[in-house]
Amino acid sequence: MNARIQVPKPYNETVLEYRPGSPERAALKKRLGELKVEKANIPIFIGSEQVRTGKLKDCRSPYDHAQLLGRYHEGGASEVRKAIAVALKAKAEWSRMPFHARAAIFLKAADLLAHDFRWSLNAATMLCQSKSVHQAEIDSAAELIDFLRYNVFFAEQIYSSQPNSSRGMWNMLEMRPLEGFVFAVTPFNFTAIAGNLPTAPAIMGNTVVWKPAASTVYTAYHLMRLFKTAGLPAGVINMVQGPAGEIGQEVFNSSDLAGVHFTGSTGVFHWM
Repeated sequence: MNARIQVPKPYNETVLEYRPGSPERAALKKRLGELKVEKANIPIFIGSEQVRTGKLKDCRSPYDHAQLLGRYHEGGASEVRKAIAVALKAKAEWSRMPFHARAAIFLKAADLLAHDFRWSLNAATMLCQSKSVHQAEIDSAAELIDFLRYNVFFAEQIYSSQPNSSRGMWNMLEMRPLEGFVFAVTPFNFTAIAGNLPTAPAIMGNTVVWKPAASTVYTAYHLMRLFKTAGLPAGVINMVQGPAGEIGQEVFNSSDLAGVHFTGSTGVFHWM
């Protein structure tokens, strides 16, 4: 392509106020009602497959244990091995995709989240993590939108950083993705972090095996729906929920593990 493409300059997403009578308040209340009725059947996402193991766990609201949001299928060692294989296979094409094409997918996710997906992620965060409307708006909407827009911009800056050259030479630096797959382990408390940890490595051309916190698989499911709708290719981010020890041990036994992107407790960090 005979053009030097630049990603749009990022800006901070406006935090909506949800005042009485506002359109955002009406849209969010409508989506909250819909999610309470839906009772999601949440699969494991491996490549283009939605794997259902039949080992079901409940997703319930922490402020109302009688409120069943849905059930998720629990994975184990075999699903992790399959996710690793799929991630490694997807990496060949994903890492060779031009940066502007990868960036466009995550900027599309940010735009979707700034509009209709905003109500879904905010409602899921309120129901699953017991956040107020203001807390959810700051976390699952504004902050995650900012992560997606600014991470693409920062990635472009990394790629643009080139060494000086002496006379008669032209030095070039290529930023390659890691050799293998990245393991993303996300916490329960912030939807923005849950969305950031698997997508940041993917922006740089890596493929990811993602283990969300057991208590917030419901929110992670809505994040995967967002990424898929934005056009993320199969196998780039693979979500495997299940027992932390079993999933983690299988990942750390893999010689193809290239990196870990983690936010969580000190105890889990020391175990890793």
